[in-house]
Amino acid sequence: MTASLPTTGTARVPVPNAADALPSARRTLTIEAQALVTLAERLDARFEAAVEILLACRGRVVVSGIGKSGHIARKIAATLASTGTPAFFVHAAEAVHGDLGMITSDDVMLAISYSGTTAELLTIVPAVKRMDAKLISITGNPHSELAKLSDVHLNGGVDIEACPLNLAPTASTTAALGLGDALAVACLEARGFGPEDFARSHPGGALGRRLLTHVRDVMRTGDAIPVVSVDASITEALIEITRKGMGMTAVLDGSELVGIFTDGDLRRLIEREGDIRSLKVASGMTRSPRHVGPDALAVEAAAQMDENRKNQLLVLDDTGRLVGALHTHDLMAAKVL
Repeated sequence: MTASLPTTGTARVPVPNAADALPSARRTLTIEAQALVTLAERLDARFEAAVEILLACRGRVVVSGIGKSGHIARKIAATLASTGTPAFFVHAAEAVHGDLGMITSDDVMLAISYSGTTAELLTIVPAVKRMDAKLISITGNPHSELAKLSDVHLNGGVDIEACPLNLAPTASTTAALGLGDALAVACLEARGFGPEDFARSHPGGALGRRLLTHVRDVMRTGDAIPVVSVDASITEALIEITRKGMGMTAVLDGSELVGIFTDGDLRRLIEREGDIRSLKVASGMTRSPRHVGPDALAVEAAAQMDENRKNQLLVLDDTGRLVGALHTHDLMAAKVL
């Protein structure tokens, strides 16, 4: 429905009305969801053949398209690249004017065109075929020229677009995107691509930080480690704790770690002894403190701290030598927590 308001004279200008927005949205999503269901049911051995070509690719997967298909192609290239299949996007129109030089005989081209008659793609396909690079296409017309020229064609046809005019690419672009995701995931699974592999492709993301950050990357070292001798007084220990700002200090006998003295140890010692001014740190420290290695993942250290309800953790190397100290604030600063 539309409402109208008078303007000058007797002229009336229609004003958009959002009353039908929810039914429209539900219709759009239903049409696109059904397109994906139909697509899944239509998959056959040609999809397997496409995956085999992608897995055997010695170069890069070059994904190309133009218009709305070009936007979908760019996203598919990004998904492939981040899930273990090296890929990049080449705009079909730019390829005609020089970017074709990016493609080699070791590459695989994935061409996307719903009509299968996109002039720019059909212009570059013969050059791709001459260099003996493999060609996979996604079109909505299995009888199109692009489909016929392809080593493998994947039918991304839909019965109807979600656009009420049946003109704007909607269900068809969703179908093409779904096929691209299906190819990427199938290759991912075939390669045994895991969380750590994904993290290496996403070092700036939350998963990358969690899986690629090690204790050695975030721990405090050298003079930043709070340390006192086992013969130190409680007062000396408190000064070191305050100076280093970690709420604890490591306690060493020579170079050997013998304990840790924390804010919690201090409170317990005061509760037990009352006047602590004459006491040595050894009388209140926790012996055989929990620790972690520098090569452990920072997320593992965080889990250990959380499990034991501790804010600090000492870091020891393989010989038992104190090499670092870790606080929850360090993990938060590194965005591991």
